[in-house]
This record gives sequence, structure tokens and C-alpha cells, in this order.
Amino acid sequence: MTVLVTGGAGFIGSHVAEELTHLGYQVVVLDDLSGGFLSNVAEKVAFVEGSVIDTALVQSMFRQYKFDYVFHLAAYAAEGLSHFIRKFNYENNVLGSINLINAAINHEVKCFVFTSSIAVYGNTQSPLREDLCPLPEDPYGVAKLAVEQDLRIAQAMFGMPYIIFRPHNVYGERQNIGDKYRNVIGIIMNQILQDKPVTIFGDGTQTRAFSYIGDVAPIIARSIDIHEAYNQVVNIGSDKSCSINDLAAAVAVAMGVDARIVHLEPRHEIQHAFASHNKMRRIFGASEQIPLEVGLERMVSWVKQDGSRVSLDFMNIEIMSKMPESWLPSEMLD
Repeated sequence: MTVLVTGGAGFIGSHVAEELTHLGYQVVVLDDLSGGFLSNVAEKVAFVEGSVIDTALVQSMFRQYKFDYVFHLAAYAAEGLSHFIRKFNYENNVLGSINLINAAINHEVKCFVFTSSIAVYGNTQSPLREDLCPLPEDPYGVAKLAVEQDLRIAQAMFGMPYIIFRPHNVYGERQNIGDKYRNVIGIIMNQILQDKPVTIFGDGTQTRAFSYIGDVAPIIARSIDIHEAYNQVVNIGSDKSCSINDLAAAVAVAMGVDARIVHLEPRHEIQHAFASHNKMRRIFGASEQIPLEVGLERMVSWVKQDGSRVSLDFMNIEIMSKMPESWLPSEMLD
């Protein structure tokens, strides 16, 4: 069986691709390396550099490899920044997905696995359950929800099965700690490595549940062998939430430093968000999750070997109004 993993040089995608090779699948990765790294791609994986928005490339890959399954993880997953890069967000996260869905239907793929996000829920009362009505608060959540709905309609019309996962705040080895717009744990670690203050938007009382990659990637990879998961939407991640203040303290302990905290002006974000995983356990079985302290220790061990990374400005900002000052391009701050 041959499997396509988009975004397979990125964080979650590279772990899913690796898990699929362990399960015996032939894996082909498509990634434009905008947020991923070749070093993340396992030796047994075939790599194609390119973007999901390249329609001709996507079509040629499906003709060449005759994929049995598709795991679509390619996305620019910066929820907060998506307010200011709306066109980029929809082109990459919606239109690119449609290229893949069209090709998957035309080539009769056995199942299309899509990593969505709990961003689709918006400011809904936690715990977030799959049966709640999604009300996204940012364009990234809107894009993910649009793809979910398209998959549902495609299944009804053409019979192509899908599995939709809604992960949240996943962290661990291979995360791009140099992206200052997303992945708070990576941001904090990168700031500490560079001996900079740890910056937190608002008062830090926002709460999230942080999910270790080792608890997430194996379930996503083996989902295509569990037919009860077909045509289902499933939250996936950790059950235990904590405040951003407590998270920063835990990261500092794991890195063996005293963190210097600087609180920035609050940005537009949901105050409390954590998900119910009853459906995940029902379909995939219960398993013990890695505690945050243990997951942080594992990530720190990798981060210290890999080193800090330069945080680059996103160069195609479309709207400047109300953008957090720390996100503004450097030339605007000179």
C-alpha cells in the first residue's frame, strides 16, 4: 500500500510518516519546506518538494504513485496570524486541500485522513465535544472547518471515506521552535536558549491542554486500519489543561533556568480551551498519556542538541491593523 503524507517534513507530519513506515506502508511525502526540514524526513520515505496548491504537481503525483491513502497535514497553522494573512490562509489551507480531495476522488483513494484543529470550535464552552456546533473565531479555524465540510459532502457524493482529527497544542521533538507566530512551547524554549525574556500575551491565565507528539502521531497513522474511525470527526490530544503561566514555569524547570517573564498586550484569542476525548478512547482504545513534565523533558533533550533557531518575519502580511507589535515585520519597528 502506498500512502501520501502532505506536510511530511514538518512536525506532526514527519512523525506520522515515520509511524506509517513502521506499519509497513510505502510513504511518499509532499512538502514545500516552508515550515519543515529535510532532516525530519526518514530515510525510507520518498520525498517530493512542492506545494499542495500546485495543481499540476498534485495530479502528476497521484498518476505516478497511485496512492491508496492520503494523510493531509500540510497547512500554515498559525491561528492568531491568520487574521492578518487571510488570502494566504485560504489559498493554502482551503484551495490546496481541494486539490488533494479532487485528486483523491478521481484516483479512488481508500481513505482521506485530514488533520483539522480544535480551532473550528471557536469560543464554545469547554470541554469541546465533536457534537458541538463549530463557531470558529479566526480564519484558520474557518479554513479547517471548510475542508471538513467538503470532505463530508465528497463522501456523500462520491463515496470516498474520510477520517478527521482535531488535534490541539501538540508539542515534542522536531517542532519548529523558530516560528514566533505559533507553538507556544517551542517559542518559550527558543527564547530561553537565546537568553531572552519569555513573552506571554495577556496575563497568562489562558488555559490550554498540551499534547505530546508520541500520544498523537501513532493514533493518526493507524487510523486507516480501524474502520470504526471512517467518516468520523475525532478530537485527539491531552486531557489535562494548564495556564500559560504554569506552562512557562514548567518549561523553565525542564530547561534548568529561572525564566524572566514579560507580559505583552493581550491578543484576540479564546481564554479557555480543552477538549473531550471520550470518542477517541471509544474508537482507538484507552492508553496512558505522557505527562507534561515527561514530554517537556524529552523535547528539551532534543532542543538542546538541535539548538536555537532564528525567528523569521512572515513577509506577506495583508493587514497591519490591530496586529500585535511583536509580530510586525522588523523594518516597521526600525
